[in-house]
Amino acid sequence: MTKLASAFGEKYQAQRKQLLTRTFELGGHIFKVKIPLVVETQEIYQRIQTPDEQAIEAAYQEIAAPLLAFKDTPDSNVSFLENDIVVEGRSLREAAKNKIITQMRITEFIKLLIPEDANATLDDITYADIEAEFPFSVQMALIEKIGEAISPSYKETRGN
Repeated sequence: MTKLASAFGEKYQAQRKQLLTRTFELGGHIFKVKIPLVVETQEIYQRIQTPDEQAIEAAYQEIAAPLLAFKDTPDSNVSFLENDIVVEGRSLREAAKNKIITQMRITEFIKLLIPEDANATLDDITYADIEAEFPFSVQMALIEKIGEAISPSYKETRGN
């Protein structure tokens, strides 16, 4: 228990969970989201910004596989480097990293949702679980709504 929690008393402590919860509506469903503490937010963003190298490599291999068949065919738009393929000036390895970062961001944000079933938890959810439930456009809408809930913009805070 923190100094503030003990200073505010038992009634505050009983209501703290509601204070750290926001709701939003998407597709007719009301979602509850946990507002992370500052340290939790920092941990989330640290995990997002440091993706697993093996996951990046797997994504890269998946993206690069169709192009490897054309490795011996000259093309001015495609350059085959030692550990990367550059298509029209864009690195496939960087694209793979961005894909994994996006998947991690979606996963980390969805873990902030509060299940309606009190016995359920989203702590061990994977991107594959999310992908099986929601199309990418819904995933993006969800993380946008979660982002707005956990960190309202200046305009929302001001009330305009």
